[in-house]
Amino acid sequence: LVDRFLEDAFEMDVDCVADGESVRIGAIMEQIELTGVHSGDSACVIPTVMVSEAALGTLREYTRRLALGLGIVGCLNVQYAMLGDTVYVIEANPRASRTVPYVSKATGVPWATVACRVLAGERLEDMAVPDEPLLRGHFVKEVVLPFIKFPGEPAMLGPEMRSTGEVLGMDDSFGMAFAKSQMAAGNALPTEGAVFLSVNDHDKETLLPTARELADLGFRLLATRGTARCLRGAGLGVEEVLKVSEGRPNGVDKVIDGEIALIINTPLGNRAFSDEHVLREVAIANGVPVLTTLSAARAATRAIAALRAGTLAVRSLQDRFGDAR
Repeated sequence: LVDRFLEDAFEMDVDCVADGESVRIGAIMEQIELTGVHSGDSACVIPTVMVSEAALGTLREYTRRLALGLGIVGCLNVQYAMLGDTVYVIEANPRASRTVPYVSKATGVPWATVACRVLAGERLEDMAVPDEPLLRGHFVKEVVLPFIKFPGEPAMLGPEMRSTGEVLGMDDSFGMAFAKSQMAAGNALPTEGAVFLSVNDHDKETLLPTARELADLGFRLLATRGTARCLRGAGLGVEEVLKVSEGRPNGVDKVIDGEIALIINTPLGNRAFSDEHVLREVAIANGVPVLTTLSAARAATRAIAALRAGTLAVRSLQDRFGDAR
């Protein structure tokens, strides 16, 4: 199997129910990780935060045309890749996706029940099912990864699904909803301290806005040689730290000594994976959050800013939708 690779694209998911004549979209989900990471291992958010109205219109149109063209009766999940405002269909799955419970909690509509009633012969028009129900707030689904239970396994995301569970964070803002999802997944984000940055050459320029925002939030920046050079070139203050293979004291030593609160690490190539595998493993063992994609780093930075600016509030699903749901 040979797939076309879209560099810097990100994935979208759409869950819907059709009865052969009409279609009801449950939600359009924006994956936080870029394409190339299994959708089951990517955090995602409802409603979308980076997609234009024009692109959303295309997603809705494609989903309806696929559902009706395929004669779907029941659930349909469609996965898309977005590159700018260009929409690519990855696959259409005529079944209930793992995201149906998530969409049901976010919208307050029991989509599995709706699909079962359609399969039993009822029509969507007669059931008064809403199309893409209006949401109050943001809902972030995050995955639970088992790396701490499997020492020695590379703590990296890729095309093979590795997560063993999911959690949900909800709030009025995306940043706070993402922060809650990280807490629920056991990866609570720091609000102060030092951030260790070590990214591949392709990611260095893209890292700069996130690094600058972290510095503005009061974080101290630590980085390996190449990343530090890029940050200094952009006028950011940074302390250079050795890689594991370059000697000591290195990033691993600083994690063990409690000097690092957060790691952003995007290795590329066998040498980098091997060199920084130890760093990620030690960080996980010491409870230091590790972000291995810049898209996750951007989301985490917004979450940290929200935590610094606001008060963490807790609301139940029953408060939002009532006990009946």
